[in-house]
Amino acid sequence: MNILDYIQTDLESFHPDDSIRVAKELFQKQPFSHIAVLVEKKLLGVVSKNDLVALDQNSKKISDLMYMLSSFHANDTDSFLELLHLFATNETDTLPVLNKSKEFLGYLDLSEVLSLFSSTDFLSQEGVFLGLEKESSGYSMTEIAQIIETNKGKLLGVFVSKTKENTTEITVKINTKNADEIIQSFRRFDYTVRSSLRNDSYLEDLENRSNYLQKYLTL
Repeated sequence: MNILDYIQTDLESFHPDDSIRVAKELFQKQPFSHIAVLVEKKLLGVVSKNDLVALDQNSKKISDLMYMLSSFHANDTDSFLELLHLFATNETDTLPVLNKSKEFLGYLDLSEVLSLFSSTDFLSQEGVFLGLEKESSGYSMTEIAQIIETNKGKLLGVFVSKTKENTTEITVKINTKNADEIIQSFRRFDYTVRSSLRNDSYLEDLENRSNYLQKYLTL
């Protein structure tokens, strides 16, 4: 992904001499959570809409309240996952983008980036999502890939979704016709399968057998 192709240059920004009143009016025109403060092409920081609307000092300038500015931005060489991390950690729906000379290039819109994510093979290709959990010291990405591939599956994507004190949760997406065999293989390697978007016939079979036994015992 070349993020230069997705930078928006038609969105307005603030100047330090802008009044708080003008800033509030711009937030009404551009319904984003954050807007950049610039002097020519130099980024001074980013103003949060939530911080600004709470102020009643409309006659003051942004330069009087520089302590309120945040300092996050994206670089034009950032990867897709780095962008998602920046959006999430800064709780923003816009990211100012700088080049290697630290010049402001424009904004990235979260909705645009997410739409690109939805078109990746990880989400768009048909497959099965599995939620796995295992002791943090006992799992490896190599082992996960081997379990899938030895059962004639194709790994479309994998990421660590949560790390707890002693265990790690991993989400994988698999293209396979043998989802149940893969699930059973993970269990044999001491993985807990937390979720699957397809029915797990192994568990269903166990449940059916249990229900049948229960009915038999109550006759």
